Amino acid sequence: MSFLLRDASQADIPAIADIYRESVLNGTSSYEIAPPSEAEMAQRFAAIVGQQYPYIAAAGADGSLLGYAYASAFRVRPAYRWMVEDSIYLAPEARGRGIGKALMAELIDRCTSLGFRQMIAVIGGASPASIALHLKAGFVEVGLMRGAGYKHGRWLDTMLMQRTLGEGMTTDPDPAAYPGTLFAG
Repeated sequence: MSFLLRDASQADIPAIADIYRESVLNGTSSYEIAPPSEAEMAQRFAAIVGQQYPYIAAAGADGSLLGYAYASAFRVRPAYRWMVEDSIYLAPEARGRGIGKALMAELIDRCTSLGFRQMIAVIGGASPASIALHLKAGFVEVGLMRGAGYKHGRWLDTMLMQRTLGEGMTTDPDPAAYPGTLFAG
């Protein structure tokens, strides 16, 4: 399956909402029960890109959206500003075709270039496919929250995984440069 990675845009919101809707209704990666509206997804998109976090789309040869990935704040307390949380969602027909791996690699590269030092994955349902993707991308398991969510008639575990970006903890970051300017104060 041929695809192109590019910056996501407002025009992608309907397709992003459709992909996420399928994940909410049929999967365990999101602990939402009811899919958010397109308007809500547009607000979430604007909040993420408004803070200069990367939001990437994977488009098929015909231009259709096959998946998307973004980084966002892990927590909004100032000391966390050097860490991002990754999110990747794929259309059902795009799964198992290397698109998630490509989105992950691009997201890691962009977050590293922006100056982030750590990336965390909060894997709903402790999905084996998502855990495998993250392990291949250099993440390590840092925790398991048992029974963290209840969806589709069962209790779900949540796996926490982490990956160092760039210089990680070996040097002090520059608080005057992005992402040091996020959540200052």
